[in-house]
Amino acid sequence: MAELSVIVHGPNVQDHLTELLDSLAAHPLPDAEVIVAAVGDWARETAEHHTPDVQVLALPDGTGDAAARAAGAARASGRWLHFVHAKDGLPAGAPRTVAERVAELPGEVDVLLLDHVRSTWHTSGMPSPDGSLLARAGRADVALDDCAPLLRLTPLLGTRVLRADFWRAHEPRLTTDDEPYAALAALLLADRVACLPHVAYEDRRLRPASLPPVTPEQRYGLVERYESLIDLARDRRAAHTVLYDVMVRDCLRTFTRGGMPEEVAREFFRRASLAALRRRPEDYRRPAGLEGVRRSLLEEGAYTKYRAFQAVNRTRRTARSAVRTRRRQVGAKLRDHQYRRALGRPVNPNLAVFSAYWNRGVACNPAAIAAKLAELAPQIHAVWVVSEENAALLPPGTDHVVPGSRRYWEVLATAKYLVNNVNFPNAVVKRPDAIHVQTHHGTPLKRMGIDQMAYPAAAQGLDFQALLERIDKWDFSVSSNSHTTRMWERAYPSHYVSLDHGYPRNDVYYTAGAADIRAIRDRLGIAPGRRAVLYAPTHRDYEAGWTPRLDLAALADRLGEDTVLLVRGHYFYGGAASPLTNLRRTGRIIDVSSYDPVEELCLAADALVTDYSSIMFDYANLDRPLVIHADDWETYRTTRGVYFDLMAEAPGPVARTQEELTEILTTDAWHDEGAAKARAVFRRRFCEYDDGRAAERVVRRVFLGQDEKELPPVLPIEERTPAPTPQEATA
Repeated sequence: MAELSVIVHGPNVQDHLTELLDSLAAHPLPDAEVIVAAVGDWARETAEHHTPDVQVLALPDGTGDAAARAAGAARASGRWLHFVHAKDGLPAGAPRTVAERVAELPGEVDVLLLDHVRSTWHTSGMPSPDGSLLARAGRADVALDDCAPLLRLTPLLGTRVLRADFWRAHEPRLTTDDEPYAALAALLLADRVACLPHVAYEDRRLRPASLPPVTPEQRYGLVERYESLIDLARDRRAAHTVLYDVMVRDCLRTFTRGGMPEEVAREFFRRASLAALRRRPEDYRRPAGLEGVRRSLLEEGAYTKYRAFQAVNRTRRTARSAVRTRRRQVGAKLRDHQYRRALGRPVNPNLAVFSAYWNRGVACNPAAIAAKLAELAPQIHAVWVVSEENAALLPPGTDHVVPGSRRYWEVLATAKYLVNNVNFPNAVVKRPDAIHVQTHHGTPLKRMGIDQMAYPAAAQGLDFQALLERIDKWDFSVSSNSHTTRMWERAYPSHYVSLDHGYPRNDVYYTAGAADIRAIRDRLGIAPGRRAVLYAPTHRDYEAGWTPRLDLAALADRLGEDTVLLVRGHYFYGGAASPLTNLRRTGRIIDVSSYDPVEELCLAADALVTDYSSIMFDYANLDRPLVIHADDWETYRTTRGVYFDLMAEAPGPVARTQEELTEILTTDAWHDEGAAKARAVFRRRFCEYDDGRAAERVVRRVFLGQDEKELPPVLPIEERTPAPTPQEATA
């Protein structure tokens, strides 16, 4: 029996079925089957071109979606069913990710919920609004009553993977051509559901002009759909309340944007009004503000008043928009004038502008360079670009400017040196006598720069032409090893000079002493003698938010009282509520997601557990144990793209499951001879130029203009002495 049956159903609309089947054929699954319930000759002929990879079930023209799904399900042998409409798509690696996830679910789970992207006839790969909901629900299975907000997910059957026995038990209710009804009913009928906060489906919206016109009865059917669903949720208070809210919102949106003829609009409003009164839960309170007014008018059935209310709002919005546009234009014109005037002044040879991580503060390679600059060339004044919300966190006495301010444009226009670990805004002009230094902020495992073009999940929202224009402003690019130098030349092709001097942020791994390490561990509350394991996973382009991929409480219990877990979420999720809030227990799990600098965390840790984060390359400088937790390597490699096979060239033991990770950390495998050999090979390759004097080399070369031959030579790796281990520091 297959684990997963992918049931492709429907006609070959606008030849999208060909693309879908091609993507499935490109990534065959060992434990899954593909059944095409092909409606019509074109769909059948298209599917037959892909045999024997797919089973083709030919259905006559005119067969509805519900009947096609039922026919495909009847043929399926998998324990789980994934219904995929022929017009839609499956991102690369998605079926494998789904198959791996359902294989680990307990038997009481009926539905697995997926994230998706949206494409239209003129756009592709737009993120869905569902990611944050799925991320908040986490990876544990839940009863719908405990997570009723999941009913707000986009009602797509393709984002629900159904247990086959569950489908068969409820087939009469789920076999309907009203797909949104089936998608919501599946949740309401399920005992337990689980979430996969990965993009695993592509909802393709066809151009409305290419589709049959929507009939009045189809409009009215929206109201009937929700009333039927609320009947299913009658005895479930939380679900009833959420569904009612969704119904009213959807009805008002359809009425407002539907473009219906007058008589159809009146009748739709009347029916929606009756449903809003009939189905309103007890003690339900309307939202405040304009939304509350809209709902009040709907419940009154006040069609004429509602139309008048719409007209007033349109007038108000138009006026406000005109005022905002004018203010923006005036502000932009003033800023542009100020910047252009500043560009006419001479470049200040003793002014350097620094920024890191999109203006987060004093951090990373720029911070290490600025510190060494103050020591070797104190006549050069450093100014940091820092966002307004982070300005209060700056070290005392740090001169800084806030983006958009008058002085911000003045220093950017007149500074001799501009140093960043990302990029300055597109509007920044590269003056001929100014020097731009790109320090980067990691060694590349994942594809970067223009190499992301082939990976839609990574390339969302990227303007590659603008990227190339920013690259052309670089004078220097900092590198920590020859692998990085080659990859930067490929990902960022331009005329800059590569500074093969090491990453300045890694100097501290050779200059920190025992007293420094003891002080850091004291600040973190790590008692002497306890092992500290730093867990630092990376960002995934196919996830909307951060859901820890480990059961951290269970891992802490297995590791015992003598181990402390330092857990650091990726900085991309810095504005989100931490999923670790309820896991801080007896000092054995410490959320260090907001702790800066990260280098101190590395110094405090006896071992690092990560997945694909560039922190592994930095931590390797310490020559301490490294463990890779790679439960979704195939998905990551396929969706993001990588420059080398981490599974074959890992810096230490590799765990593919939590159980394997626990086994490694509770035995000697994390620091045995095999782990040390793997780390030595990795360290020699990726810590090539890091020896504790990288910042000095950069400052002397860029700011003091010294020739490369005058710089401190890079020490051979066997002659370097990393900072003492925590065990040595606390002995």
